[in-house]
Amino acid sequence: MVRWEPDGRGRLEEAALELFGECGFEQTTVAEIAARAGLTERTFYRHFADKREVLFAGGEPLQELLVGEVLAAPASAPPLDALAAALRAASVILQERPDHVRRRQRVISANPELRERELIKLAAFGDALAAALRSRGVAEPAAALSAEMAMSVFRLGVERWSADPGRADLETVVLGALDDLRGLAAGAAR
Repeated sequence: MVRWEPDGRGRLEEAALELFGECGFEQTTVAEIAARAGLTERTFYRHFADKREVLFAGGEPLQELLVGEVLAAPASAPPLDALAAALRAASVILQERPDHVRRRQRVISANPELRERELIKLAAFGDALAAALRSRGVAEPAAALSAEMAMSVFRLGVERWSADPGRADLETVVLGALDDLRGLAAGAAR
């Protein structure tokens, strides 16, 4: 009988990332993940519906953080400033686990099905951000366009940062990409 140890979910996540990195996502089984974590398959399924969920579970708190930051921004803040606050907060959270984020990103980048799933998740974040902007009085299409641009900036920032461990902190990379976008928009307006 397996002796109970704390943080089964965290151990499963760590075991999965190790195995995905060593063997590839497709070649790794739930049984192997559970065994590496010192747990049973049944315990795995208590925490995750399938092995993809190891990579995508936990999106709700991040979405809530993003939306909360937009809603908490000063009423006078333009949409991109409110979104910048959200991206800053999300970057700080992800920066707390840089190795985890980088390994997760490598697994997703190597698998087309997982890349698609990541884009779907980010689109949902964008929809939630657009709704938050609309509740602040931002009209369409500006709300949706701003939110979509912010999520693209975030995705590209995380990808760049993950690919180069020598880069500055994630917040700097993401906000730098947002500044690049602002510069492009200002140039287009001329």
